[in-house]
Amino acid sequence: MKWTDVEEIAIQLSDAHEDVDPTQVNFVDLMNWVLALPEFDDDPGHCGERILEAVQQAWIDEVA
Repeated sequence: MKWTDVEEIAIQLSDAHEDVDPTQVNFVDLMNWVLALPEFDDDPGHCGERILEAVQQAWIDEVA
């Protein structure tokens, strides 16, 4: 998975952190959790605020 796989990242985060409200996650934790996903394989330097916002919104949509 790469940073551009926003929907898949959101699905995996939802599965890995079922008890977490995605609206309450800060970007530092969010980035670390994405990097820790087993299938994630991308450069942390390619991540920015816009990508993290997109991941967070996709996660919110996933659990809604």
